[in-house]
Amino acid sequence: MSASSAPSGSAAHPHLAAGLLLASAGSIAFSGKAIIVKLAYRYGVDAVTLIMYRMLFALPLFLGLAWWATRHQTPKLAPLTQRDWLGILGLGVTGYYLASFLDFWGLQYISASLERLILYLNPTLVLLLGWVLYRRRIGLMQGVAMAVSYGGVLLVFGHEALAGMGRDAALGALLVFGSAISYAIYLVYSGEMVKRLGSMRLVSLATVVACVLCLLQFVLLRPLSAAEVAPEVIWLSLLNATACTFAPVVMVMMAIERIGPGLTAQTGMIGPMSTIAMGVLLLDEPFTGWIVAGTVLVVAGVFLVTRFGRPAAGR
Repeated sequence: MSASSAPSGSAAHPHLAAGLLLASAGSIAFSGKAIIVKLAYRYGVDAVTLIMYRMLFALPLFLGLAWWATRHQTPKLAPLTQRDWLGILGLGVTGYYLASFLDFWGLQYISASLERLILYLNPTLVLLLGWVLYRRRIGLMQGVAMAVSYGGVLLVFGHEALAGMGRDAALGALLVFGSAISYAIYLVYSGEMVKRLGSMRLVSLATVVACVLCLLQFVLLRPLSAAEVAPEVIWLSLLNATACTFAPVVMVMMAIERIGPGLTAQTGMIGPMSTIAMGVLLLDEPFTGWIVAGTVLVVAGVFLVTRFGRPAAGR
């Protein structure tokens, strides 16, 4: 149900309040992922092993969600065709496997704050892909808004590079930007499949694909002895899989049903701020005027992009 089609009168208020609460909680929970990953890296684990544990714990949850969506979602969903399965495989690779792995890898080199700002560029990347793939026109205000957003990211990136991170900052930013592009590809191509398969079923099955690929990646690239990690890594991965992966997916989908994708995406602007706050409190990351200025530019630019075009939900 979109915000514009929500019923008028007092009956709309519970849906609006619940939707805003779900969207806010989902955005904050998604933002916590970067904090947990940075905490886990303190125990000497690498990206391949860390993402394996995250997906290992998330796999049964998304299998259960896929089962529920197939059998209990209303209206009844059609059976999956071979073409549907190929589409799910492709979306699982781009939207969750590749995007997640590049994100985890990039977090080895940059701050959680810069990571969240780069990922928050998703609506601008969807707009650019629409222009490249479908020749959809980008308006003047959208172009200005995009320039403002990227200027904000460059401001924070420049601060980290000058602070001594140098090549590491460049590599990390490039990896996370690749993650953002991969997820934008998922958003662009998932539109028609969502209508046919249902959002919950598509998201859950695509994530199951990503979980299996992350497990296979670990088996192929690491010896089984690499699974022996500090107990703190196990608990952090369990928290990541539940509170920062499965729970926010469900909350954001429930928010979209109540207030629509536009208002849900705009509420997601709380994400970068929550990441910065958690980074300062839990990771001792610096809080400077450069970060404040960059965040204001990114959030303002993305707000204008979603204001003057069709928004895309974040992660």
